Amino acid sequence: MNPSEPLAGIYQAAGRDFGFITPDGAAGREEDLFVPPGHEGSAWHGDLVAYRLDPPDRPDGRPCAHVTAVLGRANATVIGSVRRHSRENWLVPDGEKLRVPILLVGKSDALRSGDKIAAKITSFGTAKQPPMGRFVRSFGRDGSLNAAVEALLFEGGIVREFPADVAAQTAAVPQEVPPEALEGRLDLREETIITIDGASSKDLDDAVSLTRTESGFTLGVHIADVSHYVPLNSPLDREAFQRGTSVYFADQVIPMLPPDLSNGICSLNPQVDRLTLSCIMTLDQSGGVTGASIHKSVIRSTERMTYEDCNTLLSGGDQALARRYRHILPMLREMAVLSDKLAARRRARGALDLEQGETVVRCDALGQPIGLAKREPGISEGIIESFMLQANECVARFLKEEGGPGVYRVHERPAAEKAEALRTLLAPLGYPVKDGGQYTLQKLLDQSRGRPEEILVHSAVLRAMMKARYDAEPLGHFGLAAADYCHFTSPIRRYPDLMVHRILTARLDGTLDSREGRLLSASVPEAARQSSRRELAAQTAEREIDKRYVAAYMAARVGDCFPAVVSGVTRFGLFLTTSEGAEGFLGVEQLPARHYDFDEAHLTLTGPSGEAHTLGQPMEVRCLSADVASGRVDFGPADREKTAPPQRPRRALTEKRSAKQVGKRPQVRKTFGGRKGRKK
Repeated sequence: MNPSEPLAGIYQAAGRDFGFITPDGAAGREEDLFVPPGHEGSAWHGDLVAYRLDPPDRPDGRPCAHVTAVLGRANATVIGSVRRHSRENWLVPDGEKLRVPILLVGKSDALRSGDKIAAKITSFGTAKQPPMGRFVRSFGRDGSLNAAVEALLFEGGIVREFPADVAAQTAAVPQEVPPEALEGRLDLREETIITIDGASSKDLDDAVSLTRTESGFTLGVHIADVSHYVPLNSPLDREAFQRGTSVYFADQVIPMLPPDLSNGICSLNPQVDRLTLSCIMTLDQSGGVTGASIHKSVIRSTERMTYEDCNTLLSGGDQALARRYRHILPMLREMAVLSDKLAARRRARGALDLEQGETVVRCDALGQPIGLAKREPGISEGIIESFMLQANECVARFLKEEGGPGVYRVHERPAAEKAEALRTLLAPLGYPVKDGGQYTLQKLLDQSRGRPEEILVHSAVLRAMMKARYDAEPLGHFGLAAADYCHFTSPIRRYPDLMVHRILTARLDGTLDSREGRLLSASVPEAARQSSRRELAAQTAEREIDKRYVAAYMAARVGDCFPAVVSGVTRFGLFLTTSEGAEGFLGVEQLPARHYDFDEAHLTLTGPSGEAHTLGQPMEVRCLSADVASGRVDFGPADREKTAPPQRPRRALTEKRSAKQVGKRPQVRKTFGGRKGRKK
């Protein structure tokens, strides 16, 4: 870097008042610049800043930086807890990234100390005045599960309510299929077609059928024709575009489409007519696709099956259930056979087997967590996965071969630096990483299976992966080893699938060259970008909300012991996951030695006697504390029963801070309680 050139980057606040700047165009975290305490200027976490380079001020010789100006603000709205002092309400931001309390101005008299709220920033403060903000929304009492969940949804731009114009359009949609809607559709109502979903699912958007033939199989994947009810640029469409996806956590769902649609006329409920798009594939005896066609269709689902019942039927464990479903049991058995063939073909071409068991939060009738359980996919889950993957590939191939627009699901090969980091980590364990290709990575997964280092290898391969996203170009899917791939099978809950349905319908109707077809084509790139953005927001919210539910459950288990394995390693301590699926943190201060060396390349903490802690290591732990507001769970070794819970730093408006940041309020000395949590 040339110090004479203007320098810009994103400021990232860290603990203890220091931070980092990620320069514009940086390829990875190794290019971050250290910002010593007091050198951040007026920058807040996430701000775009101008900076200058300073002489190195670190033992490792890494360059340092000094913020010279804030070019763009990242925190238009801040979430935190209200603290009242001297007739003034102050907002103490959540977490440790935003360190300065904010004076609430305007109508805030009704707020109580301890309320969790959001405030819109009206001033980022000066040398003489504190930052200021106006109250926007209250989430409830800080520390409650409901307040934590609602705040995270707000932060992610995820809303529960639908606007009035969307409700009006939904109300006008008939809840039965009229005869005129069947014109030009392939009539499959006499075929044996079933849905297989979770027992609590209400939005059934995919159904399957299978017939054995002399040459192999005829597989039908039939997907709810949501595009028939959600026209482009209608209120429903604009709302679906903004949401991008349904959001699922614990026992709740925030749908992309109103329930009257998603659970009603668009849901493939049994014994009623439903409009669909069908991908009908012919396959040979080994499961290879020999032909595929796509149709506008109408079906009448024969049965609404659950994963649980299908798994029981296929295991032969319930004769009464077998008699009840004897009319579809032969087809289910053939489905299991074909599913295995399709999975074997994917594996042979290099698709990665990265599936892990899912941790499920069990809630009571009031929505409070009462248990955690590991859920492993069974035979029926494998059937649906294989059939949906195959349909998605066939539809993507059709879109590409037709040469028109498409919204594709793309997943790129790991970057060279990620492959090198993987090699550095695994080589000492005897796992050679020749390259970042599928066969190399799958070999690593296979070789580690059932061994003590399995979790370490699996986690390392996951970290090496690029993030899947949506794109208007068919760039292929590395993880699936698929040259062509899109999302076609879930238009009720994913906007890109809805766009694919519109494109397919326009292609089948011959209207892509019409004015509406040209508008559809023009909307594809932004639809792909928005779908990627909203998917990330939903995943972040789901992950963080699940942490709060786990913390709420573990709060009732403080003092209990659990078998666990190390699932993450930092210089500050270990992340561990219990056999139930609860993740928590064990700080180095809880370990017996006074000092541990952290090897970032190999993710190990090593004590003075050579004892090492690394990924996959089993450990018996005791739950020391659980904080619902932050989602943090703290562990200690199980054999140290009297270990004190970790002391969390408290945040304050001190006299020293007041003199610099609060201007005319130097008398403020009230200490504001705060929560800090380490992040993986």
